Amino acid sequence: MPNATSPTLADQLARLLNALPDARSADTALRLVDACRRQIAGDSIFSIQQNVTTAHDPIDEIRLSRFYSSEADRYPVKGVKLKSLAPWTECLFVQGRVFVGEGAQALTLHFDDFEQMDAQGLQSVINVPLLQGNLCYATFNVFGTRARWLPHEVLGIRLLALAAARWVPVAPGLAQRFAGASLSNPVEV
Repeated sequence: MPNATSPTLADQLARLLNALPDARSADTALRLVDACRRQIAGDSIFSIQQNVTTAHDPIDEIRLSRFYSSEADRYPVKGVKLKSLAPWTECLFVQGRVFVGEGAQALTLHFDDFEQMDAQGLQSVINVPLLQGNLCYATFNVFGTRARWLPHEVLGIRLLALAAARWVPVAPGLAQRFAGASLSNPVEV
């Protein structure tokens, strides 16, 4: 909880929103967002995964390419992941909902690279879909070292995602996947 001398969430976000119009590039803007993320979420890792799925990709897959990474040495920009229909993809790409995963069990269930996350002490995640209409064109992701998020942290990350969205382009030829799809068990968020 912030003390009397630390800036409030509203103060942090106001400074960011005032600074973003002066950013001359996506990289500059996302570095500003990243600095604010560090104030809100503390010890955490931040990335944006751009949905780069095209009509030529398998119909049952989504292809994601890392557009921004706070840890580019470990998670390089342009790194690619393939995702199939699962509760996590349904939540973000079909329902357009925020996914909040807390604790090792949630990460193990939803991420095939959990061992890499665990080795870095990551225990929680907030994934925010960046939407154009009903199309999720990117995900804004923050992985934390704490097991649970505080409500103001979740709100702050969601607002950061909105601020970052204009700096993340929709990939050329983006094809929607899983439209109308549904799994029998909805994901818990």
